Amino acid sequence: MPIQWFPGHMNSARKKAAEMLAAIDVVIEVTDARLPEASSNPMIGELRRFRNRPCLKLLNKVDLADPAATKAWMDFYNRQPGVRAVAISAKKSADVARIPGLCRTLAPHRDDGTKPLRMMIMGIPNVGKSTIMNALLKRKVAAVGDEPAVTKQLQTLDLGPGMTLTDTPGLMWPKIEHDSDGYMLAASHAIGRNAVIDEEVAAFLGEILIVRYPDLLAARYKLDPGGMDGPALVEAVGLRRGCRVKGGGLDLEKAAHILLNDYRSGTLGRISLETPDSREAMLATAKAEQRDDSADVDEPELE
Repeated sequence: MPIQWFPGHMNSARKKAAEMLAAIDVVIEVTDARLPEASSNPMIGELRRFRNRPCLKLLNKVDLADPAATKAWMDFYNRQPGVRAVAISAKKSADVARIPGLCRTLAPHRDDGTKPLRMMIMGIPNVGKSTIMNALLKRKVAAVGDEPAVTKQLQTLDLGPGMTLTDTPGLMWPKIEHDSDGYMLAASHAIGRNAVIDEEVAAFLGEILIVRYPDLLAARYKLDPGGMDGPALVEAVGLRRGCRVKGGGLDLEKAAHILLNDYRSGTLGRISLETPDSREAMLATAKAEQRDDSADVDEPELE
């Protein structure tokens, strides 16, 4: 089932952010280091490119991501014009403290002290924007929660002498084009639970883990994932963890929560759900499927 999630407040927040970008020097885009492209709102890229604004792309939660995949993503983004990519953990004050200085390198015209450096922080829900805001200002100015879409209003705050920072709500986009992106976002808790079925999301996550991280599964759950598919892995986790409903049947919802929570918390290990290569392969497959669908529609019926 395709996953879509676009609460009403996000549309008005997107319009306000677009208006404010005219007076912004640098866009700080926060993504999830485990799925940097799937967690990058395409509207943010469109808005900043329209205004020709440079971007400091923060790959947050790097402590949860596969280091090899993160390095590949850093190389990928730092080849793009107007983009500086940095991998951080918002929980580390030293990582967050680097952000203003990095923004200054992207807007050298604001380094003369005549006008403040104006930054705007953007990103999808639950990638750590509020945690970064609070760490930069050394006080709680943004609500932090484990549920997506905690922040709902724009606010601009002084970040010290000659710097301002505008915080924006987590912004999704109206239609997630690729189903796999929706599932990766749901697995990483960037989408509200009312929009997803946890068992399906866990099965999708399981497919990736079986292929890329079988050793982590074996170590965590004391099982051999060889020959399993995603649903079978969820069942196996449920059996290993004694997930039973009244009457003795397997509680697949509870098993799904265990797998998802172990991934989200990093208990399972350092995991990335996509790499530049896997992203390229997914897009190529999607493009080929679109061509096939178009050919089927255009082909005339034989009488």
